[in-house]
Amino acid sequence: MSVMLGLDTGGTFTDAALVDTSTNQVVGKAKSLTTRADLSIGVGDAMQKAITGFQGQADDVSLVCLSTTLATNAVVEGVGGRVGLILIGFDDEILTRGGLAEAVGNDPVIHLKGGHRPDGGQQAPLDEDRLEHAANELKDQVSAFAIASHFATRNPAHELKAMALLRDLTGLPTSCSHELSSSLGGPRRALTAMLNARLIGLLERLISATQARMDTLGLTCPLMVVKGDGSLLKADFARGRPVETILSGPAASLAGAAFLAGTKTALVSDIGGTTTDIALLHNGTPRLSDDGANVGGWRTMVEAAHIRTSGLGGDSEVSPISRGREGGLTLGPRRAIPLSLLAQDWPELKTYLKQQLDAPIAQATDGRFAVPVFPDGQVPHWLTRSEKKLAALSIERGPAPIAELAATQVALGAVDRLIRRGLIALSSFTPTDAAHVTGSFTNFDGEAALLGAKLMARQKNGLGNILASEAEDIAQLTLATLARISANRLMDAALAEDGHAENSVTNTPLLSHQLKEDNLGSAGSMASLVQIDMRLGIPLIALGASAATHYPAIAKLLKAELIVPENADVAGAVGAAAGSVRQRIMLVITQPSDGTFRLHLPAGPTDYADQETAIAAGRTAARDLAEARAAAAGAQNISSDVTHTIKEVDLGNNKTLFVEAQIQAEASGL
Repeated sequence: MSVMLGLDTGGTFTDAALVDTSTNQVVGKAKSLTTRADLSIGVGDAMQKAITGFQGQADDVSLVCLSTTLATNAVVEGVGGRVGLILIGFDDEILTRGGLAEAVGNDPVIHLKGGHRPDGGQQAPLDEDRLEHAANELKDQVSAFAIASHFATRNPAHELKAMALLRDLTGLPTSCSHELSSSLGGPRRALTAMLNARLIGLLERLISATQARMDTLGLTCPLMVVKGDGSLLKADFARGRPVETILSGPAASLAGAAFLAGTKTALVSDIGGTTTDIALLHNGTPRLSDDGANVGGWRTMVEAAHIRTSGLGGDSEVSPISRGREGGLTLGPRRAIPLSLLAQDWPELKTYLKQQLDAPIAQATDGRFAVPVFPDGQVPHWLTRSEKKLAALSIERGPAPIAELAATQVALGAVDRLIRRGLIALSSFTPTDAAHVTGSFTNFDGEAALLGAKLMARQKNGLGNILASEAEDIAQLTLATLARISANRLMDAALAEDGHAENSVTNTPLLSHQLKEDNLGSAGSMASLVQIDMRLGIPLIALGASAATHYPAIAKLLKAELIVPENADVAGAVGAAAGSVRQRIMLVITQPSDGTFRLHLPAGPTDYADQETAIAAGRTAARDLAEARAAAAGAQNISSDVTHTIKEVDLGNNKTLFVEAQIQAEASGL
């Protein structure tokens, strides 16, 4: 018997599923907590449980396929290393476009002269002296570099030269924008390269942890990683391209939904600890995004399934609305370790919660704890002085109340930055804790959840009134808020698929109000005077460990048929095991002057005297490149397909003006 072992590492759980390739049946599964400080523990535990439960041997496993939401979660939460962004040949206004400035935040940005023109010709020499100075200045302040050069997809020479210089001078990982996308659009290419550089350490730790546990368990088969379009990459190939694993987990879940539910057309929602991922399954397959993956509001150039991802999950941070007359709660986008979960490994948590409850005045930091997750217990060299001091204290203390770790606003700011860097995990009240209070989920420490609910209930709104009088009330409000926001986003996705504007419900007060009224009405409030009937017209497939807990209420709001398939809790792992290798290449031909047709290749442009010869050469090059990438990604028995389109302007009198030709090649294999 030959089986595929699928793994799906999320923010809260790591799932494993064994799929028999001869019968397409799930023959084993397991679930373990994701261990952020040492990923190998959670990964290894899930693998061991799955194989033991299957009662098979290591030799039965012919392939291990790893999907993950860690990259997606990191982008949504703004977590990752500190990156030096090198911009070559762009004007000073580039940071104002494509959301680049918001994504960069406080990370250093270096502007250099250089870059190329649309025809691939050099617009200015690369300022190597300035680059060398920047490299020496930043090498101890950043974890990686990202490089984006003007029209690098038409000529990558300056990106390649800058990469070689940076690696030689600093030894740090370096990402080039042309290696991640063949599309134009400098700001979005720069954003994609920066996110890639920010995520390199995260994916490296996950792949290394998985490979180490495979070795321990005697698994000698190849390790593959799921991309955002659902296809597979060999692990070594994926290490330098972690941004391509954005939406890896959701893409694998979609494949798992099609495998498990037996329904060809449905709206699929996968709720994890950090995010909710929504996509339309049509005729058994998801469609690819036309314009790159959109994650947490960032529009990247990563080819991925068309999935809408938002920072809403079972472990979303619950925060009080402290302004305005009504109060209420906000959820996410940041993930927090549920108090009920942390208390299992750190019982002292409940002592601190009780002490905070005994205090006469509620504090904003009540029920909030810092948990160090520094890799190897080391303080990164690129932190600021205040961050290093607080990081060392956090490592020394271990889990601790935020109020004791940071007594000033400056220190609180440093804590927040370390959380955003993924070096400290936040623990606070979450929907998972609320579910413990209501009794709908009871796997962790219910007493810690109840204490956290009491602390949240006594937080105050803008009028100085407490949010709720009882812990049960704040728990019900938390779950109602989760259901309402989820219903909003599901209906937004459905309307967008119908051709309406994105966020149609969210941006239409009357429609949004109706979902809120339906939600509140279920608790006995007076019905709205104006009734609007909105319902989801196709089935709703809910996936994730907490799907059965949260989605009955959400489906009720949407008046939708709900399907929670068997093995929905490990759908991502099932989908990972069912993947295949697929690589795509797009090349462009331009005409910079009469009698010159320029083929833009990854190694640089090549000129031809006529259009037909250039297209023939381009088709051959595209096929060769796609097949080479597929082989490097781990494919065997490769097949490929090449197409091209020619863009021309009709000048009349049977004359046309050549604009450009695009050549696309796709190579796939198992």
